[in-house]
Amino acid sequence: MSGYAQRSHALPFFLPADLGDRFCLYYPPHPGVQARGSILYVHPFAEELNKSRRMAALQSRAYAGAGYGVLQMDLYGCGDSSGDFSEARWELWLSDLALGWRWLAKHCPGPAYLWGLRLGALLALQFGDQARPAPTGMVLWQPVISGRPHLRQFMRLQTAARLFGPAQATDANEAGGYTLAPELVEAINAAEAGRRPHCPVQWLELTAPQQPATLQPASALLLERWERAGAHVDAFPLEGAPFWSTPEIAEVPALIAATLAAMPRGWS
Repeated sequence: MSGYAQRSHALPFFLPADLGDRFCLYYPPHPGVQARGSILYVHPFAEELNKSRRMAALQSRAYAGAGYGVLQMDLYGCGDSSGDFSEARWELWLSDLALGWRWLAKHCPGPAYLWGLRLGALLALQFGDQARPAPTGMVLWQPVISGRPHLRQFMRLQTAARLFGPAQATDANEAGGYTLAPELVEAINAAEAGRRPHCPVQWLELTAPQQPATLQPASALLLERWERAGAHVDAFPLEGAPFWSTPEIAEVPALIAATLAAMPRGWS
């Protein structure tokens, strides 16, 4: 078993919020390790959340071992939090992140970072513009840079399920088996990673195993535009399985190691 997989003292709790409670896991900095700050994890969309829980836990334990306190929160309508996915709204998710951000500031003072995966990275970028205090930095895993094609991918999964599965009634706003409110569809379609972030960004992107580790062309163009606008971005392409969508739960130890190594000492 990987060293990252050893049991950590993650603390589960429910955080009271508007429209119910949010299920959270908090990984405090390990005793005896110099505290370096806090990290708020922003999970991916729909079933990618469940597929990614293993990697999120492994990375959180690794962060805790390095002195960071990590808060994982299931956003409204997701996972074990209150509400149905059909009732979720983008603005409500932003409010949830603000709630988690304030909780971390109270319970784990110091430099604060955002860590987003897939659509969660796009949500983190938007939240970072309004977070108070402003984030010291962001760690983005396989970021979605445009919401519309990402949502279209999930819609295609739903179409395939109807074509090859048993006939059944479906909702027009279904994506991968999840029913979406029109307001959420509209917000995701409008979400773009266009504006440069105002804090340093660590961008980690996986390529298929046995393929050259390079950034996707769209990612490279976006980062070049950000840097021309004055952003500080470090990109780390590496080889690894797309654990957020693999049929079986997958681990990418190289991503965990690279993520820890990518955290500049100057951030803490």
